[in-house]
Amino acid sequence: MLDLSVINAMFPPDLPEPADWERRFRPRTLPEGAEVTRFAPSPTGHLHIGGLYTAAVARALAHQSGGTHVLRVEDTDRSRQVAGAAEEFSRLLAAFGLAPDEGGVTGAGEWGPYLQSERRDVYLSHVRELLRRDRAYPCFCDKERLARSAEEQRAGRSPIGYYGRWAPCRTLAPEEAARRMAAGEPYVVRFRCPYEFPGRVRFTDRIRAAVTMQDNGNDIVLLKSSQEELPLPTYHFAHVVDDHLMRVSLVVRGEEWLSSTPVHLQLHAALGFDPPAYAHLAPLMKAEGPSRRKLSKRKDPEASVDYYLTAGYPPAAVQHYLRGLANIRLMDVPTAEALAAPVRLDGMRPSGPLLDLPKLHSLSREFIASLTPDELYGQLLAWAEEYDPELGSVLARQRGLALAAVAAGRPEGAPARKDLDRWSCFRDRYGFFFAELFGPPPAADDDRYGGLEPDLVRRIAGEFAATFAGGFAGGFAAELGTDFAAESALEGRGAATPEQWYDALRALAARHGYAPDTTSWRRDPERWAGPPREVANVIRVVLTGATRSPDLFAVARALGRDEVLRRLTAVAG
Repeated sequence: MLDLSVINAMFPPDLPEPADWERRFRPRTLPEGAEVTRFAPSPTGHLHIGGLYTAAVARALAHQSGGTHVLRVEDTDRSRQVAGAAEEFSRLLAAFGLAPDEGGVTGAGEWGPYLQSERRDVYLSHVRELLRRDRAYPCFCDKERLARSAEEQRAGRSPIGYYGRWAPCRTLAPEEAARRMAAGEPYVVRFRCPYEFPGRVRFTDRIRAAVTMQDNGNDIVLLKSSQEELPLPTYHFAHVVDDHLMRVSLVVRGEEWLSSTPVHLQLHAALGFDPPAYAHLAPLMKAEGPSRRKLSKRKDPEASVDYYLTAGYPPAAVQHYLRGLANIRLMDVPTAEALAAPVRLDGMRPSGPLLDLPKLHSLSREFIASLTPDELYGQLLAWAEEYDPELGSVLARQRGLALAAVAAGRPEGAPARKDLDRWSCFRDRYGFFFAELFGPPPAADDDRYGGLEPDLVRRIAGEFAATFAGGFAGGFAAELGTDFAAESALEGRGAATPEQWYDALRALAARHGYAPDTTSWRRDPERWAGPPREVANVIRVVLTGATRSPDLFAVARALGRDEVLRRLTAVAG
């Protein structure tokens, strides 16, 4: 073992002892059975939907037990950091209603700081302690030496790592190590693995039950090169120290870390810590033909959390979906019930759940349909102001028309139509209600008119405009203004009726030789120019730009007299 004076000289003279950190980061006072969980991403890229899934499960387990959920940013790998990524974690988690109880870049909490790069002295204290107890040692092997060892190991089909005859610094004489450090030779600090010939290790995983695998036999690096101005620890060491001092009781993380659990257990034991419980989540999968594969950041846009924000999935629906991936029993219940129900680790499968966007669309559609008009407007406006500013500006100015649009054709008290599964669909489904978004209606030769001659399209539009203006347009509001209640002002002052509207359409169809109803057309199609819906379709396309829409009478009432006539006359010419 190195002389204590040599060990102490490797570190700042005022470095606290591990016991000092134990006093500072005292055990938490929580109810019995309460879990402390953490989400600990590395700021090396965009947040993956699998990370959001992990955070959602970990947070739910903490909250339903009366515990605490922590966001810790593991930023010790400075070479791979992406600028702003750490700040993005807090923003994205908050956007989906998954904000932590403590932590993050600027997060408050008594067990912080929560960026590992700001906890360097905590790690140095514990590295020094391992050196003092001969559970760690300095290693002077350079990259070339390590590369040669790896080549030999591959050639001999041996495990890649620093052990046995490929670990010369493990048995280096303390005096020689001290001399080389004094000469300024670069070194890292390695863990002295307790086993030269590791056996099997058995531990319990909260999802996979008893797990047996080969124990760690590798002397991993604990502290990076002394050449760095501020040497930082490796992930393996830093997260073990932090999980202990932040008093994490349950580590929820991806399956890719399962193979690292033996070394993490060894580090806990070497430091004298009681390890937390572990729950390793299976990765999210994607169907590809008859097979399944892991989601790819490079190939799959839905792998990025930003995809869901830009598309405008309501955060509550995304939360519901993530809980359903964890516990399938929650997938087919209402969102409010799913968010109130506990997430059970014993209900999770060790095989990866399939990310099924059509199912998310279904949940999102049901959630949006459950909202009151005011709730829908508020959530839509908040999304549009950030992701579709033009739509956001229109919605902010025309609240009444927006509320009328989503209520069009919906009897009072009836469930909303389920034609929105994302806020980004609003412009396509309802944008025609707003003159600023609709623009000029389709020209008379547009295919959406069903192949009718352009002159006939123009005549139909012009005749209906004349009928509308001269007959019952007075029963339509001039404009709804900013208050949806304005529609009720139509009552009691000669308000137009659906019967007037559809009688006018039938009369128009009859003047052009169309059947009075579909049954008559089917009975004798040779007698008629076509079914009446072809005429109604002209008016629908003129007013909405689409061949499918909410009830036309309700659409016209929401648009108001002037806008209906503007669109009809624009096509009539």
